[in-house]
Amino acid sequence: MSPATIITFANQKGGVAKTTTALNLACALAESGHKVLCIDMDPQGNLTMSQGIDPEDLPCSIFDVLVDGIDIREAIYKREIDIAVGSIDLAGAEIALSSKIGRERALSKAIAPIRDDYDFICIDTPPSLGLLTINALTASNKVIVPVQCEYLSMRGLAQLQSTVRMIKEDLNPSLEIEGILPTLVDTRTLHAKEALELLEEHFGDRVFASRIRKTVRFAEAPVRGMSVLKYDPTGTAAGAYRALAEEVLHGR
Repeated sequence: MSPATIITFANQKGGVAKTTTALNLACALAESGHKVLCIDMDPQGNLTMSQGIDPEDLPCSIFDVLVDGIDIREAIYKREIDIAVGSIDLAGAEIALSSKIGRERALSKAIAPIRDDYDFICIDTPPSLGLLTINALTASNKVIVPVQCEYLSMRGLAQLQSTVRMIKEDLNPSLEIEGILPTLVDTRTLHAKEALELLEEHFGDRVFASRIRKTVRFAEAPVRGMSVLKYDPTGTAAGAYRALAEEVLHGR
């Protein structure tokens, strides 16, 4: 078995459906027969909560793995997919890691022993370009950038591209932007249509053909502790993430 493809979901702007995308793409990949691990690197723990796990009641989380060198298997829970859980402790991880040598590679080292156990490892990151996101990008082969289809959300893309370039040069030469994913698309508005056109004009075939449209299902599913694929398997939201999984698996 070849080592897992590691995908980070990154955008320093919050509220762009990053966690939603990490979880639902992971579940779509699992549904098509692949073994998938999700890693929750966000102190808010939304990915962890989205699988019905309370991030405030964990004996071990990815924080302990990064900071204390605990085996990552201790932080993995089996739900719809395997999930290395996150907790509020991650808010202090940047300070705890700052004095460590090789601090940008803490996650990469933690993943190494289990990389052959999975086909895909999907990493959810906080809405910043700090040390936790840098750890995720240093550990990854690919980046998927969820972008809300509005002008202000798109402005941060240049900064993220610059960070990816620096990480390629200094830490991880194999890192590539897999694609830019339009999310929370409301095709009824002219603004969303113009934003989509602008994205495609600037990034061409790097923009996924899949479109993640706005729907109340994305708010409802995490309350039930499940992905939208399990909560509403025949709905348009589930269909969009299955289409995205096809693009990731077979290219565009």
